[in-house]
Amino acid sequence: MKHLVGKVHTKKIKFLGSDVEIKKLSVEQVLELQEIMKNPPKGADELYAVRQVLRAGVVGSEELTDEDFNTFSPVDLNFLAEQVLKLCGLLEADKAGN
Repeated sequence: MKHLVGKVHTKKIKFLGSDVEIKKLSVEQVLELQEIMKNPPKGADELYAVRQVLRAGVVGSEELTDEDFNTFSPVDLNFLAEQVLKLCGLLEADKAGN
């Protein structure tokens, strides 16, 4: 199993009509995000945690600034963050028929 250490599982999803690659977060990343959600920095806005999830879980978003993220709809950002969290098993996947 040692050969799997550091291997990242990714998945392509549709986001705003384009393919975006999301990745499973490591235990370390999940713990960091949980801490951020429990104790956000002073002055953090409502989307602070969402941006942190996206920076960690969307390939190519690590370098995006808060201003870059602010060009998207909050609904779209929440959708993408939910997809990352579902891939990591932190949110229950949609059930068929609901």
